[in-house]
Amino acid sequence: MTGMAATPAVVSVRGICKSYAGPVLSDVALDLRAGEVHALVGENGAGKSTLCRIIAGMARADAGEMALRGTGYSPRSKREAERLGIRMVLQELSLIGTLTVAENLFLNRLPSRAGWIDYPRLHQETAALLARVGLGHLDPATPAGQLGIGQQQLLEIAAGISQRCEVLILDEPTAALTDPEIELLFRQIAELKSAGTAVLYISHRMEEIRRISDRISVLRDGRLIATRDTAGFPLDEIVRLMVGRDLGEALRAPAGPAGEVALRVRDLRAGKAVRGVSFEVRRGEILGFAGLMGSGRTETMRAVFGADPHEAGEIQLRGKPAKIRSPRDAVRQGLALLTENRKEQGLLLPLTVRANITLNRLGAVSKAGGWVMRAREKAAALAWSDKLSVRCGSVEQPVAELSGGNQQKVVMARWLFRDGDILIVDEPTRGIDVGAKFEIYQLLSRLADQGKAIIVVSSDLRELMGLCDRIAVMSAGRVADTYSRGEWTQERIMASALSGYLNT
Repeated sequence: MTGMAATPAVVSVRGICKSYAGPVLSDVALDLRAGEVHALVGENGAGKSTLCRIIAGMARADAGEMALRGTGYSPRSKREAERLGIRMVLQELSLIGTLTVAENLFLNRLPSRAGWIDYPRLHQETAALLARVGLGHLDPATPAGQLGIGQQQLLEIAAGISQRCEVLILDEPTAALTDPEIELLFRQIAELKSAGTAVLYISHRMEEIRRISDRISVLRDGRLIATRDTAGFPLDEIVRLMVGRDLGEALRAPAGPAGEVALRVRDLRAGKAVRGVSFEVRRGEILGFAGLMGSGRTETMRAVFGADPHEAGEIQLRGKPAKIRSPRDAVRQGLALLTENRKEQGLLLPLTVRANITLNRLGAVSKAGGWVMRAREKAAALAWSDKLSVRCGSVEQPVAELSGGNQQKVVMARWLFRDGDILIVDEPTRGIDVGAKFEIYQLLSRLADQGKAIIVVSSDLRELMGLCDRIAVMSAGRVADTYSRGEWTQERIMASALSGYLNT
């Protein structure tokens, strides 16, 4: 990259080491340069987020040193790092749901007048900031908890760029964003670059990395494997360095004829988001659900599972009407739901990997009277963590200490241990690296080949097109079209996704 080598480093790290249950980072060295987007890639558990947390003052290195513009830098907290101009937008959302959009954005610097919060000024400044990230339509007085996941993610990013910063660290910023929202974010990153900000960008979406980054660093097993200019770094080599092997074909081979209908939904209605949804999925089939953010995909799955009430419609399981008023009803009848928000809805973060895996089927690891047999529980957890290649120090490690992708595997292991025959997975690879995606694609394909009915909700069209046997496209609360393999294209799917909004 012309002239890039002469650009001074804003932040330099040398010899950084960190251990938790085991080594997480070993002798890592990295430079972040002014006006540069530096992408950090690697499988989940490679140490990316840990390194970023150390730079952002959220964790302390066990060894090594850092410098900020040539001066020793060792922040003791996130707040101290922010005072020095180092800001990080986390992958996991940290908004306070009971506070308004405006209050979340300016929480530590609320404008005041005579000792009282100056709400007119606060809302005016918030509106200007929201417009920069494509949320100009939001009322600053809206409680943050009422926003969808994608809007909350954009709000986190808006908070991160609300003040001038030397370094901005973005951890999977586009995982829950639509294409137009991603474009708005990339324009903002371009403005930050022009202003001299160094951007450290973590993502598993290679097309994004190749588009916006200047350099790419690859971490594997806590070690820095390579740092190169993006322009001269082929994608296949990046992937090989990340996983230490060639991935080969990652998606599902064409399946044979599907079996009987396992789940049939007719004219389901739930609130404003689900306005008459009908579909069916068969045994041995993977049915994908595509659609824009707000199209009703997640809300449909929650209503089917009984997590949200539905006002009308019929649900049939294995050819017979089913009454599902709660998740307990759904689980008892063989349904499983992996929610899109694993942190708040899928896991008990303080508990161990063992406890999280066996939670949905304690009867299988208990004796008469309900006493859990620890040896049996541990054996089950070990078996499933091995099958899904969960990277952890042991099954006694708190699941909160695992990377996002490994947390997702723990959720999946829990439902597979429960052994339902209808599996609904909402954004199964959100925030998951290339290697882990490959493993989950293989796992879902194997489960379908074993006769399970699989529903995959995903914002990644290429993922759906490579993995699914059929794709249902939702638009404005309804299924607009359903395509079989060979019928769909990205253009047809997108046209269907937009169809429900053309006359509204």
